[in-house]
Amino acid sequence: MSPSVSVQPQASTAKPLLAALQGNVAERPPFWLMRQAGRYLPEYRDLRQSVSGFLELCYTPDLAVEVTLQPIRRFKPDAAILFADILLIPDALGQDVAFKEGEGPVLNPIRTVEAVRRLEDKGLHGHLAPVYETVKRLAQELPDDVALIGFAGAPWTVATYMVEGGSSKDFSTVKRWAFSDPDGFGELIDRLVSATVAYLDRQIQAGAEVIQLFDTWAGALPEIAYRRWCLEPIAAIAKAIRDKHPSVPVIAFPRGSGMLYQTFATSGAVQGLSLDSSVPLDWAASSLQPHCAVQGNLDPQLLVAGGEAMRAEIARILDILGHGPFVFNLGHGIVPYTPVENVLELADQIRSWRRT
Repeated sequence: MSPSVSVQPQASTAKPLLAALQGNVAERPPFWLMRQAGRYLPEYRDLRQSVSGFLELCYTPDLAVEVTLQPIRRFKPDAAILFADILLIPDALGQDVAFKEGEGPVLNPIRTVEAVRRLEDKGLHGHLAPVYETVKRLAQELPDDVALIGFAGAPWTVATYMVEGGSSKDFSTVKRWAFSDPDGFGELIDRLVSATVAYLDRQIQAGAEVIQLFDTWAGALPEIAYRRWCLEPIAAIAKAIRDKHPSVPVIAFPRGSGMLYQTFATSGAVQGLSLDSSVPLDWAASSLQPHCAVQGNLDPQLLVAGGEAMRAEIARILDILGHGPFVFNLGHGIVPYTPVENVLELADQIRSWRRT
């Protein structure tokens, strides 16, 4: 179902991100950046050194609030996104999860239906209570015009980590299970759908105004499997959220979807679709934007490079997508070696742009 498109003046009291996801078009689009809180900021690096590990940072509300607010103070984007991680749900379900320096996430693999059934979620909300406290505090501390985004990993991407035991180059183990035993693998996906709905529901109760679902590895799936393990679980989560919280929009980020982005856009499952940097802008404007708001899609390496190359691409994205429902963002997260001054320049360029 296509969003209704109306023009809102930039001085509107509505939060610009919420207005865009409702189908409105402003004089300039709202913006925020994936991983806008993180290692490229010196204040984040200083704070990170004060804790024993990454999970401690996620589960300590005082610190998670501070990290979330750091980019808001520097760049004044139109949204803050909760500082957490997509692997908090496996951690809360009882899977052993650790983050090792230089290696990334390491999990004790789950590769059988029996192992899925041994997962315990009786303490899900107790385990994740610090995250809800972080959301509650952020809702109280953010400026009035800044929207608060809650998030979770989409079931397929979270499952890849749970089954592979960490990051993977080819997803061979998880794909073999999904292809050879779809009913068994489906039990893991179903468990993640129900846990994710419960998790996001509590985030919204605590004050989250928008939800983003990150399906970072959606592009690893062929078409039929994509529909079953990417689109359908995200649609189920989005419907459950919409049924409980009709005013809370959901953004999906099925990275690497190629032409299957159109399947998402026309499904009516979500109000926003975040695009990776490979998506052609003219095609996005003609084939995706009539159906839902789009978000994206500057290449993070252009933000590293800066200069005229960055400025020209920002202008091109704004000129092509800025005349419909649109949220400026990156095509993936900010990388750790991004110069802070380039992010400042990006923010200034977007704020000074006007739709003509």
